[in-house]
Amino acid sequence: MPNTVLIGAQWGDEGKGKIIDVLTEDADIVVRYQGGNNAGHTVKIEDTLYVLHLIPSGILHEGTLCVIGNGVVIDPLALVKEIRELEAAGITVDGRLFVSDRAHVVFPYHRLLDEAREARVARDRKIGTTKRGIGPSYGDKVSRVGLRMCDLVDEDFPGRFAARAAEAGSVLEALGAEPPDTRAVTAEYVEAAERLRPLLADSVDMLNRAVREGRSILFEGAQGTMLDIDFGTYPFVTSSNATAGGACSGTGIAPHRIDRVLGVVKAYTTRVGEGPFPTELKDAVGRHLGEAGREFGATTGRPRRCGWFDAVIARYAARINGVDAWAITKLDVLDALETLRICTAYRGANGRLYESVPADTRVLSRCEPVYEDMEGWRTATQDITRYEDLPPQAKAYLSRLCELTDVPLGILSLGPRRASTIRVAF
Repeated sequence: MPNTVLIGAQWGDEGKGKIIDVLTEDADIVVRYQGGNNAGHTVKIEDTLYVLHLIPSGILHEGTLCVIGNGVVIDPLALVKEIRELEAAGITVDGRLFVSDRAHVVFPYHRLLDEAREARVARDRKIGTTKRGIGPSYGDKVSRVGLRMCDLVDEDFPGRFAARAAEAGSVLEALGAEPPDTRAVTAEYVEAAERLRPLLADSVDMLNRAVREGRSILFEGAQGTMLDIDFGTYPFVTSSNATAGGACSGTGIAPHRIDRVLGVVKAYTTRVGEGPFPTELKDAVGRHLGEAGREFGATTGRPRRCGWFDAVIARYAARINGVDAWAITKLDVLDALETLRICTAYRGANGRLYESVPADTRVLSRCEPVYEDMEGWRTATQDITRYEDLPPQAKAYLSRLCELTDVPLGILSLGPRRASTIRVAF
């Protein structure tokens, strides 16, 4: 398989975990390149549901190597917990999972800072953070005061952590929050370090060596393009580059070593948390999408906001990421609907027509979607295994999504199981 970056092209939760699982059959290595345990990739194998937060979904395929890259921020306690859960399920981790020694560490004071800052802002400025400490950890990284996995396993870790915790503690006190017990946290993290020490690796060298040897790499993104720190609906975004460019900075692999980009979109649109969402539906159709699509966050359990397919953001994501093909998921959720709507543009409050996403979130929040309607198919599609057997209206809908975004269909998902996947041209 060519070296492939898989990205979410909406606000995350597009079904990347399942698509990664399907593609892993053809990959030698799966590498996660950004985000933290604020992400959740859900994979259903037969009757067992796996939810992974830090470990790449490829771990569910025996013989596949998995790497957590330098661009990820790691909560060691959460990672150890995830490893133990996989091992309890009979999945081998040691010898198959490698963790970058350059990845930054998430500490309890990061989570407390996350909570304290979110609690202090006005309701209309809340980000909807998962409160996992991801933003503050990336903040420390950019401020050049963070601690990395190589620091965690160093004998000087207790002293370095105490100094950094004292700094963070003073900020927490100023925000009216109680700093964590440094001694207790140190003990927990030293214990976690001993479990993770055998997994640490120079992932930059490892991955580049794999490229030279002709091994195939699948780059697993978390969140989605519209949550990217640079290109998303700022400030209602995550704290990392969830776009294809993040695969290079988050792993140390050069751009010309990446062969193709697969974008994942739902056949409709969802988002979790705060921020503008032009096609959001707060009616019976929106409730139907949420119920039929089981739209609850894999990490937080929060219900997702649901709406019609937004071709404006999908087209925008395709350009930013250089998407070569779409993996369209959850088409089956639309089976019962008589009429489907596709947003093709936005109409601004001043009457201006937008065919791309405006940078100013305040402008976007006042935009109204411009829709075109299509006929639904009103029949079940989940058991269909060949594209040719789809109802004509379903094929017309998919063709229109691809036409509006100028990206061909590569993979189609019609349910959570591995078997409910059609490889069209990817």
